[in-house]
This record gives sequence, C-alpha cells and structure tokens, in this order.
Amino acid sequence: MSHSQTRPADNWSPLYFLASVGAGGISVTFFMYLMHWVPHPGRTVPIFEDIVAALGRGDAALTAAITIALLGIAIFGALNLSLLIWNLRKMRGFWASEKGQALANSNAQTQMMALPLALAMSINGGFILGLVFVPGLWSVIEYLFPLAMVAFLAVGYLAFKQLGQFIARVTASGGFDCAKNNSFAQMLPAFALAMTGVGLAAPAALSANATIAGIGLILSSFFLVASAFIVLVGLVLGLRSIMENGVAAEQAPTLMMIVPITTILGILMLRQAHGLEVSFGVHMEGAEKMMLLTRLLSVEILFALFGLTVLAATGYARRFLTGEAISPGNYALVCPPVAMSVLMQFWINAGLVSAGLIEKFGTAYWALSAIAIALQFTAVALVVFLHQRHFRAARGTAMRTA
Repeated sequence: MSHSQTRPADNWSPLYFLASVGAGGISVTFFMYLMHWVPHPGRTVPIFEDIVAALGRGDAALTAAITIALLGIAIFGALNLSLLIWNLRKMRGFWASEKGQALANSNAQTQMMALPLALAMSINGGFILGLVFVPGLWSVIEYLFPLAMVAFLAVGYLAFKQLGQFIARVTASGGFDCAKNNSFAQMLPAFALAMTGVGLAAPAALSANATIAGIGLILSSFFLVASAFIVLVGLVLGLRSIMENGVAAEQAPTLMMIVPITTILGILMLRQAHGLEVSFGVHMEGAEKMMLLTRLLSVEILFALFGLTVLAATGYARRFLTGEAISPGNYALVCPPVAMSVLMQFWINAGLVSAGLIEKFGTAYWALSAIAIALQFTAVALVVFLHQRHFRAARGTAMRTA
C-alpha cells in the first residue's frame, strides 16, 4: 500500500486504461440515439448527412435528442482519447519499475491487456466520431475499411503477444496462483479480443465489397471464438477459486465483466448477420434476432445480479468507493451499465420492433428505452464521480492496486 502525493491516479496501474474504455463506451450509448431514432435509408449506420437532414425536419423532440447525442459523443469521445493518451504516457517506464516487475510475475500480468482493449475501443470510437462529424466520409468509406482492418489486426497481434507471454510464463514455471484467482479478472483478455473482433466485423456489415466483407467475417469469427473460449476458461477457474477462498473483495467488480463481453460479442454477431445478408444472401429474420438478443440480455441480467449481490455482501461501495481505500479497479464498474444499455437498445430495435412484438415509438417502446437511458446515465454519473475521486482528489489516500 502506498500514498499518492497529489492525486490517486498518479499511482498508476494498467487498470486505468479502463477509464478510457468506459468513456468510449458511453460515447457509443449516445450514438444509439442516432442509430435507432434518425432515419438512414440505404445505410446500416447514420452519417453526418442523415443527421443534418433529420435536424432540418423541425421535429423538436428529435432535434433535442440529436443535440444531446452529439454533445455526448463529442464530450465522451474526447475524454476517451485524452485518457488513452494519458495512460500511454504513464505506461512509459512502468515495466522497468519495481511495481511493474512485480505485476509481470503475478496473476495480474493480464491486466496489461487493458492496453489493447483501450486501443481497440478508441479505434471503434474514432469511427463513430468520423461518421457523425465528418461530411462526405461515406464517399470514401470503402478505402478506409482495409486500413481499419490492418489497425485492428495490429491491436489483435499485441493482445495475443501479451496473452502468449502470460501463458508461456505460467505454463513453464507454474507461477499461476489459483488461490488468488478468486475473481473473474482473467476474463480481461477475452474483453480485449472481443473488442478487436467487433471492430473487424464492421467492414463485414458495412462494406459493399464482398471480398472485404468476407475477410471481415472470417477474421471477426476467429476473435469471437478466441474470446468465448477464454471466457469459459476464466469462468471455470474463477468460480472454483471463489467457492474455495471467497471472492477477492477489491476485484469483485470483475464478476460483471461478462456483461460488456456479451454485448460486444452480440454486436459482432449482428454485424456478421447483416454482412451475410448483404454480401452472401443469408437472411436472419427479426424473430431470430429477437431470440438471440433476448438470450444474450438474459446472460447479462444474471451476471449483473450475481455481481451486485457479491458487491453488497463484501461491502465494496463502503470500502472502495466512499472509504479511504481507492482502487483503479473501480472503473470496471462503468462497463456493465454501459454495455447493458447498448444491448437493450439493440434488443428493443433490432429485436422486439423487428419481430413485430412492439411498435416503434409506441408506449412499450419508450418504457423499455427509458430503462436503457437510465442505465446510460448511471454510467455517466459513475464516471463523473470516479473522475473526481481519482483525478482531482488532492489528498494522501490509500491506494490499492489489485
């Protein structure tokens, strides 16, 4: 345990990359307003020109929603990038430090995979910023897809390199401490690979070139399988240790890490389904999408309830959110409400509306959408609170790094 001289965040940990990831995720929740409420005929996603056309309709409610969405995307997109840059600067020299060497020889070595996770999130977030704020981007989009795939493959290479170093160390020396694996912290690699995979699935869904779409389908499928496999391994190893040793209280938020992973893999599968339909003539009916998304949302609800139950049982909020001990792992709490909000928006629009179960913009539609928006603003409030606590609190505070 050490004391920060100025603010808690100055005692850096790789888990602070999750602050960047959370901000990027919130920008996506605001993009959902545009995605599902702004007409974008002939395109899978809305672009600058669609937004301008919607604003020109003079609909006060839609104009307000678009304004909020644009502000949210701009603010949290900027926060995502600024936090990424801040983390990259802090990371320099970390591995040479005593703290970095200790981390590299422990179970926590996989925390460094928060780096490729944050990089992939920022590339995805940058794509949204381009669609929303850059006029005429769609006219050159086909030229950008190969570049985007190269970027995501570079991130994927980094992720597998880091994962390979961890696996090589623990299998060669047996240095993995199962007793201290009493959380789902080892699912972080799955999170990073899923985020890379969903980026590779974007060309599959959006490209009019069957070759580009096909390559996107193949590459994203590889990352989907890799992520799902690591989730299963992490689930089994983590649960066994939790049942035997009790949960590691500071790492209790990781019990809900499967929520964002599920959302990302769900979007990946929806993108693949659209790519298969447009480029290869394989159609997924609305009812099929509804059932896929319902099952994924069910998984998220179950793990959210499980995680919240354990957080309450361990007194996590009292100890690590309002108490003297401050953990960078706090930022793992932002991803679940963000992810559930996004998946709910897809469940409502691509699932329930598409299947004809509810009417778009009807009473049931807005009642369910209100839940998604409440989750979104819960995440916004949490980010504001954590930013004050970690980045602006000038006090000698006990800093725990899991």
